[in-house]
Amino acid sequence: MYRRRRIVVLVLGLILAGVLVWGGIALAGLIGNGANTDDAVSAPTGSAQPAPSTSPSEPTAEVSEPAAPTESAAPTVSPSPSEPECGPELVEVSASTDADAYAPEENPVLTLTVTNTGDIPCPVNVGTSQMEFLVTSGEDRIFSSADCQEGAEDLNRDIPPGGSEEANFTWERNRSAPGCQAVEANPTPGFYNLTVTLGERTSEEATFELQ
Repeated sequence: MYRRRRIVVLVLGLILAGVLVWGGIALAGLIGNGANTDDAVSAPTGSAQPAPSTSPSEPTAEVSEPAAPTESAAPTVSPSPSEPECGPELVEVSASTDADAYAPEENPVLTLTVTNTGDIPCPVNVGTSQMEFLVTSGEDRIFSSADCQEGAEDLNRDIPPGGSEEANFTWERNRSAPGCQAVEANPTPGFYNLTVTLGERTSEEATFELQ
């Protein structure tokens, strides 16, 4: 009986020892796994790349705003020499008659002459629209070709340097009035003055005699 108890106690002791050994092994395994886990977490998975620095390692070229183009002065164009113009001072108008004195039955021929006194050609309107033959005696206005003129026309001519143009008007020894009003009296014998006008140019007087 005693021996059987000893066997039972021995068996229980072995079982208890086995349980303790097994528990120790299991506990050691758990502790080992925990250490491996920590190692896995702390171990780097790859080599760390250095973070880029905020300041560049190499100098960068400084880019400045392009300067606005300055407006260059427009090239001055020298005017080409223009052709000289014929001024009014280069055109001369003169009055004359075909005789100094006229018998009672003779009609004076009044002449207007326009002359280019310059060195360049002069364009001149020598039409009847620009002409006037005026006969006076002192302060008395005797006759004007413009009083009863009809069909006045323009006639443009280029007068060469030193050249001239003439226009003749036969005066019938009559009187006239502005607006072609009728005048009964006729000029009497005596001396008369002729003045001719072409545009804005007026001649000096030319004197002649009616007998």
